[in-house]
Amino acid sequence: MMTSAKRLHQDCNQHDHMQEAAHGCSCECGEQIRSSCCYAAQEQAVQAEPAVTAGGSVSRTYLLQGLGCAHCGAKIEQAVGQLPEVETALLTFATKKLQVTARGDSDLLAAVQQVCDSIEAGICVEAGGGLTDRRQNTAPADTAGWLSGRRQALAEIVSGGALFIAAEWLGVLPEDYHLPVLLAAYLLLGRTVVMAAARSMLRGHALDENFLMTIATLGAFAINAWEEAVGVMFFYRVGEYFEELAVEKSRSQIMEAVDLRPETVNLETDGGVQVIDAAAAKVGDVLLVRVGDRIPLDGVVVEGESLLDTSALTGEPVPVAVRKGAAVLSGCVNTGGMLRLRVEKVLADSMVSRILASVEQAAASKPHIDRFITRFARVYTPVVVGLAVLTAVVPSLVTGNWQYWIYTALTFLVISCPCALVLSVPLAFFSGIGAASRRGILFKGGIVIEALKNVAAVVLDKTGTVTKGEFAVQELLPVAGVTETELLQLCASAEQVSVHPIAASIVQAAHSRGLTLRRPDSFRENAGEGLTARFGTDELVCGNRKLLQRYGVADMPQPEEFSGTEVLAACNGRYLGRIIISDTLKADAPAAVKKLQQQGLAVIMLTGDSEQEARAAAKQAGIKEAYGRLLPQDKFTHLQRLRQKYGPVLFVGDGINDAPVLAGADVGAAMGSGADAAIEAADVVFMKSDMDAVPQALALARSTAAVAWQNVVFALTVKAAIMAAGVFGYASMWAAVFADSGVALLCVLNSVRLLYLHR
Repeated sequence: MMTSAKRLHQDCNQHDHMQEAAHGCSCECGEQIRSSCCYAAQEQAVQAEPAVTAGGSVSRTYLLQGLGCAHCGAKIEQAVGQLPEVETALLTFATKKLQVTARGDSDLLAAVQQVCDSIEAGICVEAGGGLTDRRQNTAPADTAGWLSGRRQALAEIVSGGALFIAAEWLGVLPEDYHLPVLLAAYLLLGRTVVMAAARSMLRGHALDENFLMTIATLGAFAINAWEEAVGVMFFYRVGEYFEELAVEKSRSQIMEAVDLRPETVNLETDGGVQVIDAAAAKVGDVLLVRVGDRIPLDGVVVEGESLLDTSALTGEPVPVAVRKGAAVLSGCVNTGGMLRLRVEKVLADSMVSRILASVEQAAASKPHIDRFITRFARVYTPVVVGLAVLTAVVPSLVTGNWQYWIYTALTFLVISCPCALVLSVPLAFFSGIGAASRRGILFKGGIVIEALKNVAAVVLDKTGTVTKGEFAVQELLPVAGVTETELLQLCASAEQVSVHPIAASIVQAAHSRGLTLRRPDSFRENAGEGLTARFGTDELVCGNRKLLQRYGVADMPQPEEFSGTEVLAACNGRYLGRIIISDTLKADAPAAVKKLQQQGLAVIMLTGDSEQEARAAAKQAGIKEAYGRLLPQDKFTHLQRLRQKYGPVLFVGDGINDAPVLAGADVGAAMGSGADAAIEAADVVFMKSDMDAVPQALALARSTAAVAWQNVVFALTVKAAIMAAGVFGYASMWAAVFADSGVALLCVLNSVRLLYLHR
């Protein structure tokens, strides 16, 4: 199974949520302004206690406001990870969060800030970044003045671009003024780039994007290619500007799709209704939910009736009716009447926060392709720069045409930045995770998506997965001397301590007949077999034939062919009778199975129910291979055999006895309506119980992996093609700018496309 993904998920669950710092830091301000802004924010930040891991290490989360370069982000992650006290460092560019696990309890805020300052100017490191922090979900604010941040960049681009276009394209200036105007345009366009390059060189990071672009354009000036130097800088700044906009927009779109947390809630008080922060609401508070509002926190309806739109959680558009006493989940939209809601879970524990936590943890779990690209980028840039040097020197010594080969080498420098590669892959997986969450599918990491695309067989549990899990008593067959009422009352008294759907159906049948149930003095549940309960000196056994035989019950009738599940009962070794219970198939199960088979996947069903029940349900669903009467360890054994037969296996279940099989599968998926243990053990969680979510998840995983590889292949192909064309004199530095900023922008847009492909 995806052990690394699970380990990361468990570690992330141990992190305490940081509280939001109240400040107005602008992340795109100048370096000196940024420093004072950041330290003011650090003093005002309200920090939660850091999480302490099992080994005594301390885990903290930092928010890197102003982080704009994915390649620089990879360098920051590597540099922080090399600090003496740091054990692990994981930076998620999509959320701008840096998770650091270190020995001791010292705060590394200053050390992380120093690392960021040495790599990319303008980054503001803030403690926190937990679930109550919304700052990472919004674009940087331009609050420090009308010429700050992005507005300043736009002003430089417009003014410098206007001078360049006037001098070179419109022909409105005399020839004698071209060079001064071009120099002025270059100063406007390249000032920040050149200054950043100088800082990078002084800090020992000479091969960053700013340095390479500075060398390339200054080199163009040196060989009298003035127009190209200014034009390349102009189009580079334009490309960077729109790339940044696209990245921020994609972040915003993805986070808006999954961040359903309310800003405020309407709290009922003795003096009326008071609007308070959602995080301030406590368990037991009564909230007013008006028509059109989202359910703010998990709770119970205490007054009112309405219809809830649950599509934001489950992807299911059918409204759900609720009334007094109904439990409701945060994130649903109230579309009917006004509701009064008693809070059962605070914001940090509510469903909306759990979904957001799952998405952020998934984004932090980097797939293999992401790790490969990060390692590749460390080699790619030095190699291309080396090729540029060789291209400038060796052919020039042979041909004597220094200007031609230096120009070609300068195009190599522009192409050598790997930002398109480093940025597009994690953004593709983040988009896939966001698109899945909109459909009620939670992936617990990028490596889970990679594993899903390689799945060759889908193994399904029956109860709660292929069937509804809504069992109903169909027939009571007591022995002579025992009435149907007595048999049902005894079995229901024992089964009321179990959470199994079959047990619930027996208890429900007893309640529907108005029977009084007795609580057992003690009980023992046998996974996959049934349970034993003791009432005083009497021992009641309820379960399958295997369990009763183990307890020495010998007078049971011979097995019969029937459609359903039988629960046999015996008291003190005496057989009392049996209860026939049947489940119903999910309406979408046959269509979902057909979709899986059309995807080229083998579909198999494993269940603890009888062979007859397994065959009947499999036939109805269109499943050709089914195995029944399996204990949890038997399911695991069968799973290993199926893996050897077909290849990587996805197991889908929802019962607590499915947890071992979920943990042992290549990829484990749990229905969100299932047991907490199964959800915790799974790599994929379906918030809705529809079977159609299974082929949807597989299709989305394949699309996500395909988009990530499309970005990689496209970026490398364009860069290689323009480098080759440059060698033969067919590519200019302008084309090289497209291979850098233009390709990065297209890869970002291709990644965001996942949000719209899988609506």
